[in-house]
Amino acid sequence: MDGYEVTNSVTGTTVHGSVVQGRNVTVQLPPKYRTPYQVRPPRESFVNRERELAALTAALGRAERGGPAIVAFTGLGGVGKTELVAKFANEQAGHFPGGVLYADLKAYRHRSAVDLAGVLEGFLRALGVRPPDVEAERFGEFRTVTAEQRCLVFLDNVEHAAEVRALLPSSGLLVAAGRRRLDALRMDGAEVRQLERLSASAAAALVRGWLSAGRGTDDEVAALVERCEGLPIALNAVGSQLLRRARLSVGQVVAELSHREGRLAVLDNEEGNLRETYDPVYERLSPPGRALYHLVGVHPGPFVSAELADAVGVERAEDALDELCAVHLLDVVVDQGADERFQAHDVVRTHAYACARELPDRIDLLARVVAYYRGRASVADRAMGRRLRLQEPTGDGLPGFPSGAAALEWLHAERANLRAVVEAAAERRWHDEVWWLCESLWPLYHGRKLYEDWIAVHEIGVESARWANNPDAVVRMHNQLARAHHERGELRLAAEQLALASEQLPLVANRQVVGVLYETDGLLCLADGRPADAVGKFALAREANAGDDHGVVVQSYNLAQALIADGRPGEALTVLAEAVALADATDDRDMLMKLPLVRARAHRALGQLDLAVRHAEDCVRRAQERSQYAKEAQAHTLLVELAEESDDPELAERSRARLRELAG
Repeated sequence: MDGYEVTNSVTGTTVHGSVVQGRNVTVQLPPKYRTPYQVRPPRESFVNRERELAALTAALGRAERGGPAIVAFTGLGGVGKTELVAKFANEQAGHFPGGVLYADLKAYRHRSAVDLAGVLEGFLRALGVRPPDVEAERFGEFRTVTAEQRCLVFLDNVEHAAEVRALLPSSGLLVAAGRRRLDALRMDGAEVRQLERLSASAAAALVRGWLSAGRGTDDEVAALVERCEGLPIALNAVGSQLLRRARLSVGQVVAELSHREGRLAVLDNEEGNLRETYDPVYERLSPPGRALYHLVGVHPGPFVSAELADAVGVERAEDALDELCAVHLLDVVVDQGADERFQAHDVVRTHAYACARELPDRIDLLARVVAYYRGRASVADRAMGRRLRLQEPTGDGLPGFPSGAAALEWLHAERANLRAVVEAAAERRWHDEVWWLCESLWPLYHGRKLYEDWIAVHEIGVESARWANNPDAVVRMHNQLARAHHERGELRLAAEQLALASEQLPLVANRQVVGVLYETDGLLCLADGRPADAVGKFALAREANAGDDHGVVVQSYNLAQALIADGRPGEALTVLAEAVALADATDDRDMLMKLPLVRARAHRALGQLDLAVRHAEDCVRRAQERSQYAKEAQAHTLLVELAEESDDPELAERSRARLRELAG
């Protein structure tokens, strides 16, 4: 059979794909994931760097002989580190059957610390592996997967050797790039090289590669190279202007670069004076292009999109994006979700900030950026179902989402922007905007377990809610922060947050807000091995939600779990029956999916295995309909246990096979 491997046995470990076994034959299906290639294609104008490419090729040879190899390039921003790796990856991708992985650590860094578990989550998903919910387990899982799949891993904007060590695959080649020196990696056998600016001859060859014959004398080209300091990003930006304007002479550009007045003395301490390079490019932008460039300078996050640009008032946003990409002021970001996103180089963002900081409407533009993310996050949050929300619906005029899954993917792709916007709003003391955003980000942080962002953002949210003098919001923020600590097993910290929230209870106006504290307190009781206390807390939470059907169903769900843990499964079934009836009457599909799993556990505790299997299978069906794979995996895990207890090998194998698919 074409495309299939047919044998009569299976040995070893199948990491990806599925195995289907019949009476006499086993068919191993091909992997169901695409080999990742996350590094952008190189530009056609690539020149020079033969020594660096040779070093990478030699490192590839070492990696193919066994074990991982490391090469690190350091140097100024815009010197061509990313372009070099893009060229190598393009030429040598066939030597990496596991694929080519890329992560810009700047997008994962906050206060000098990198969310390494978040980086690995993306890598594992790209490799077709479901990341473990426990962050610490992702490191071992990544090493396991890459032991059998040789990968090229490119880490951009690395600042510390420890970041490289933590993300080192078991086999293949890791290439690190950063501005800071990474000499400590030599202790790990790494080859560390400083990437210098292009030589005068190589830079001239780059310019001649895109200039038409006869345009510009050798002296003019040499002067242009000198003014751009041999920096490829500067040469490409200026060169694009020459290509787009045939009447513009090389001499004119050199003159503008030489006599630019009113420029900043230094744009970036590491880069040197680049204002004289970018001012002429900026001044030739169209009005929409210039407006988009101002957005790049004001926007606190790393990514911009056509939707964001359009929402804040940039005219002809798509054309403006094309214009900035054409002059290399923006690059398309690879693997950042379904929507196209763009990112400016650090040097460009610094220049854009310098251009925008004196604008009379700069603060108003930032306010529009914050309002866009507040509205879009609210729309995404509401697309994922009913729950208690203190803020009024917002996001009028913004596009919706076709499903809750699509909304969650958007939030995940925008996570770096969302965190940066929260921080910027807090700096401006726009306190309501801060806690509104935090409330809307709950499904992202809770669903994807982004604990680093979850805790940092909600610490800001607590302070903003206090400054906003909103006791209900203060309790909400403390509670959401407590849930993060609870899930990380930091029960003492979670209890501290609940205690701080409780101080506000005499001032709380919304009774359901009190209920969320009882709920979290009940979860802490369960985690602490006190199910009887948990029963009491969840009963109070349910009472506090009287009048809100969804809240009553959720707290009944929690109460039933506590009753089972307390050895009272019969009472749990009574509670669940009432909850199912209410969820069915109100078409609460999310809870109708979750409730059967708890019913299955209650029947199991009573020894009613047939009924337990039936309800667990109901949960599977409903979870599949809603693409809730984590909940489906929980149900199949229970089904495997039930099958073993009832001696049903066919059911056990069926659920194990599905669990392998979900893990892959």
